[in-house]
Amino acid sequence: MSAPEATAAPETTASAPEVQETSTPPVTDASLDTANNNADASMSEETSVTDEAARLRELHANLAKQEEEATEEKSDVDARSIYVGNVDYEASPEELQKHFQSVGVINRVTILLNKFTSQPKGFAYIEFAEPAAVADAISLNDTVLRGRNLKVSPKRTNIPGYNRGRGRGRGRGGFRARGRGRGRFNPY
Repeated sequence: MSAPEATAAPETTASAPEVQETSTPPVTDASLDTANNNADASMSEETSVTDEAARLRELHANLAKQEEEATEEKSDVDARSIYVGNVDYEASPEELQKHFQSVGVINRVTILLNKFTSQPKGFAYIEFAEPAAVADAISLNDTVLRGRNLKVSPKRTNIPGYNRGRGRGRGRGGFRARGRGRGRFNPY
């Protein structure tokens, strides 16, 4: 008699339902380099923006200094200059220079022109080397050049917005209603 052989029954074990794990990509040197490069890029971008802001502040400060020096220089030039009115339209800068040469050394003679027609406007500015010459030049007021009496006065420094006035522009005055009728809104 032979013993019945025991057959091994397949083992069945109850296992948990299979869950797929999402795997993160493996960390490699290349991915670390990319992350480092992105961080470095943002840091370098921040530093470049900060540097640029500092440069802009410095440029603004330099511009303010230059503007201040220019206004001081302009007022200095205006203190050494005269306005000459009623200048003949055919007069040349050389003739004006000869006329005012007895007063002092002349740096510049400027006859203003109409920008559209290029014709003289009838007045000029003369800049002297020294401010004391302005007082002497005023003594030449009402002298004759080319048959016209010259009007000589010290050049005034233009003050922006000085003569602008108030209100809503020139003329018209006040509020003007628009449209027809009794003031109702009509979109057409």
